[in-house]
Amino acid sequence: MDRQMRRDRLLEIIKKSTKAISGSELADIFGVSRQVIVQDIAILRAENHKILSTNRGYLLQNSQKASRIVKVKHGDAEIKEELNLIVDLGGKVRDVFVKHKTYGMIIVKLDIESRLDVKRFMESIENGKSAPLKKLTSDEHYHTIEANDEETLDLIESELLNRNILVK
Repeated sequence: MDRQMRRDRLLEIIKKSTKAISGSELADIFGVSRQVIVQDIAILRAENHKILSTNRGYLLQNSQKASRIVKVKHGDAEIKEELNLIVDLGGKVRDVFVKHKTYGMIIVKLDIESRLDVKRFMESIENGKSAPLKKLTSDEHYHTIEANDEETLDLIESELLNRNILVK
């Protein structure tokens, strides 16, 4: 396989992937070093392909994702339920934010898109590493959620409403 064929195939793999794919995984697929993949990614970016590098690997910046801000309110016991519901229905919790009367808008990036991400997030809270941001605003907070389409976001909102988590 020549370089151009590898780059074309690399781009195809990244486009089809629903999750970030690591440079090491890509290197294994193509039988090259991770550094070759890094160089290929740089060339693809120079050709105006919007490939993002994350701590979990590469993914294509997809401007076609649907996103929505939802206002929610619940106790600490429902945090896991809320996050699992969103990811189980095909959503991603991009962030959490609160509107504080003194400090203004406080936004924290979450990027929770799987039950494993939820588990890790919950462990950090349960281990006392930090407290939920919602504590600053009597449990009321917002999430930016994204999904592949508006119908998925509608379903997520409907389920959050059914569980008395969504604030209308």
